[in-house]
Amino acid sequence: MSDHPIAPVAAYEPPYYAVVFTSVKTEEGGRDGVAGGYGETNERMEELVEKIPGYLGMDYAGSPGGLSITVGYFRDADAVEEWRTNAEHRAAQKRGRAEWYERYSRHVAKVERSHGFEREHG
Repeated sequence: MSDHPIAPVAAYEPPYYAVVFTSVKTEEGGRDGVAGGYGETNERMEELVEKIPGYLGMDYAGSPGGLSITVGYFRDADAVEEWRTNAEHRAAQKRGRAEWYERYSRHVAKVERSHGFEREHG
């Protein structure tokens, strides 16, 4: 999320959970993702989520206009719940609603099939 020039793309062994967070930032929140403390908070959230047992990784895509999509991958529902209820994460969510986001949606899905492709270079 913080500085991903090309989002990582991974296929994890199912079943697992995907948490899809789609947002549009406010002008005050910095549509570039760095104003108003957003960048620092975002980096801290990445540090926190990586410590959760069952966290698998994330993919991120963003546009200059403020639209961003983050998909977090978790081994099980307990890991998703631990992230959802983390006190520091909850405080960041509250600040996001007050300052950084014009709107957002969050979807949690259980992934039962997954595959990937990566071109070989060399």
